[in-house]
Amino acid sequence: MFRVRTINKISSDGLDLFPRDLYEVASDLPNPDAILVRSDSLHGIEFPKTLKAIARAGAGVNNIPVSQCSERGVVVFNTPGGNANAVKELTIAAMLLASRNILGGIAWAASLREKADEAPELVEKGKARFTGPEIRGKTIGVVGLGAVGVMVANDAAALGMKVIGYDPYISVEAAWNLSRQIERAETLEGLLAKADYITLHVPLTDATKGFLDAEKFRIMKKGVRIINLARGGLVNEAEIIEALVSEKLGVYVTDFPTAELLACPRTICIPHLGASTPEAEDNCAVMAVHQLMEFLESGNIKNSVNFPRCRLEQRAPCRLLVINRNIPNMVGQITTILAGTGINITDLINHHRDEYAYNIIDTEQRIPFGVREQLERVEGIIRVRTIEQVEMI
Repeated sequence: MFRVRTINKISSDGLDLFPRDLYEVASDLPNPDAILVRSDSLHGIEFPKTLKAIARAGAGVNNIPVSQCSERGVVVFNTPGGNANAVKELTIAAMLLASRNILGGIAWAASLREKADEAPELVEKGKARFTGPEIRGKTIGVVGLGAVGVMVANDAAALGMKVIGYDPYISVEAAWNLSRQIERAETLEGLLAKADYITLHVPLTDATKGFLDAEKFRIMKKGVRIINLARGGLVNEAEIIEALVSEKLGVYVTDFPTAELLACPRTICIPHLGASTPEAEDNCAVMAVHQLMEFLESGNIKNSVNFPRCRLEQRAPCRLLVINRNIPNMVGQITTILAGTGINITDLINHHRDEYAYNIIDTEQRIPFGVREQLERVEGIIRVRTIEQVEMI
């Protein structure tokens, strides 16, 4: 029986997938095998030794202490693409709001309530204050061509825009989904210099923190409109405010309001609505649950942010899972210990990611507790787990 602790309200579309004869799911379970979370912070929480995985029903994992989890052999999953359509739709809306001063016009029209009889005449006289350009024929630069970026790029092209995309790490899957109309920029600077609109769809890392700054603003066209529904920290806030005040930038649309941005002219602050749709919450919950179940039941890893993607179809009754540091001779030490105890390996896969490696090893024989202890004593091995397929034994 696997124990899954839920944090936040998780969509029933996902929770209903857990077989009740195999899983116990509740918000107050002690010593869980896995945690299912949305936006609540897990920083500072003491994790039990039983914890094997955390699944975030969403893309960002800033609310999870990933480094701490890696050191303890806890696999952290996210759900890339689960909320992609929701964010894409809001990005298109943000682009239109940045162009036409729709919000300013609506606010002004609302102020005419006390002059209702004069409203039609006043509207005709005052509407010129809220004009703005059409997006058709304009150039949009899409920075980051993951699940959201590809959808934004394709839809912008369908709306008649010229689209330039930049992503040095684009996946094969994303490349297959990208419209042939999209121009690929060789450098970020090349994209920034050409775009009338720039939209960000990259994760927040040490490398991307504050990467849109005064130096990048100087490269851009005067009056460029920037949309950031990804992460507030991607933009140097003080320097974008300076660029807006000096009118170097036309409009900044962000999903991450701060006191300073709310007071800044030509800034449109959205209250973090990117993934706030019932469809996105359902999709992310379903993805998170499927990933947790596959990992807990078979050891396969998909969409982990701290360990490599690793999948092996199980054809033998017993499976050994080993997480270790990515250092030489680890596989050799593991297989030597198994051979020394007469355990025959029927299949093995080893993948690594940065500092860590993951091994799936199938055997005909059960792994005795003593062998597990012997493996756990090997320097560099972080975690050892076994799975038995009862129906195959």
